[in-house]
Amino acid sequence: MSQAKPLRSSSTGALTGTLRVPGDKSISHRSLMFGAIAVGETVIHGLLEGEDVLHTAAAMRLLGATAERDAAGVWRVRGVGLGGLAEPAQVLDMGNSGTAARLLIGLVASHPITCVFTGDASLNKRPMARVTTPLEQMGARFVSRSGGRLPLTVIGSDRTVPVTYRLPVASAQVKSAILLCGLNTAGTTTVIEAEPTRDHTELMLRHFGATVTTERLEDGALAVSVTGQPELTGRTIQVPADPSSAAFPAVAALLRPGSELVLLEVGMNPRRTGLYDTLVEMGADIAFENRRDLAGEPVADLRVKHGPLKGVVVPADRAPSMIDEYPILAAAAACAEGTTVMLGLKELRVKESDRLAMVAEGLTRCGVRVEVGADDSLTVHGTGRPPQGGATVATAMDHRIAMSFLVLGMASAEPVQVDDGAFIDTSFPGFVSLMNGLGAKIADAA
Repeated sequence: MSQAKPLRSSSTGALTGTLRVPGDKSISHRSLMFGAIAVGETVIHGLLEGEDVLHTAAAMRLLGATAERDAAGVWRVRGVGLGGLAEPAQVLDMGNSGTAARLLIGLVASHPITCVFTGDASLNKRPMARVTTPLEQMGARFVSRSGGRLPLTVIGSDRTVPVTYRLPVASAQVKSAILLCGLNTAGTTTVIEAEPTRDHTELMLRHFGATVTTERLEDGALAVSVTGQPELTGRTIQVPADPSSAAFPAVAALLRPGSELVLLEVGMNPRRTGLYDTLVEMGADIAFENRRDLAGEPVADLRVKHGPLKGVVVPADRAPSMIDEYPILAAAAACAEGTTVMLGLKELRVKESDRLAMVAEGLTRCGVRVEVGADDSLTVHGTGRPPQGGATVATAMDHRIAMSFLVLGMASAEPVQVDDGAFIDTSFPGFVSLMNGLGAKIADAA
């Protein structure tokens, strides 16, 4: 386990500059995995080189593929073909990444190999039964700790059967795990989702040559189907800048007077833009310029300027498109004029931490009035002025909690300290130096 790294963020002047945040984490994970089961070479530009993604690269090597970075920073993956993954000689350590663990569990489940998955203390607390339950119906077997938690052993099968599975909870990770098991399963595997979730898996599988279809059902749900046992061919992938990572400098610019930032090539997949839709509703001055596509994913350059924000009601059906962005939205809401109500946040309780409780506790420590509802809602009462701050906030090994409160500290009357910023590198390597280069004041607090 890495040593705790306390960080302190102080009020700063205007934030200015043009930047590209690191590559999209969701797309980076998938590009390595899909390249590993394709025939030939996959070339990846702009891969996120955070700890989470590097754990995925290491896992694919243990499963028989090659995944290496060249001197120009381009990653090259030589795949083993669909069904060709080898039994690893070591435990697969997925670090802090629930995405990597859940998707890879689905991918190996349709191979006649046995794999043991583990992670750090945070990941080993997260529920995996939501993935293993449908995969057991397909023919794989699992041995896990109580509650379906890691460490977990997958006893895969090359005789898996297709299923039609209705998701009980909106989750792109669960949907993807089932589709990836179905990829190496004869027949058609279908996942039905009541609310659309991230579709990076579907888009990228098509890019590699798979047949993936979506159909709107009579009840309004979406049926996503994959035809099993295609031949996947190596591809070139341009990874967009991560919209979840871009959220932190974007909100920081909105909160600091005189600020103006241009964020380049930010992924604008409509199933990922809930935060930006919400910020615009709050009155944020965000212009979406130079819209275009990168390898099938829409992107835009975001021009963000400081301006006043007002409280809004964020509907529950928006949660799948911004599930990782509620902590930074809460920081923005703390500085807005009026009350912001965020509905349908149950899924936040099973992220890297109980994010709903952690956000509420941190805001309260910083002098913000908040309420957590019995319906898993979060109400933030903004005054139109920055909060007092002057607190140390617990992060529970959660990178997004750490970055969100460091952004809040840039606007607060007194500095805000987080007890551990070491885990920021899992998703946003170089966050502190990048923000300080724009004019922020983040320093070690040890």
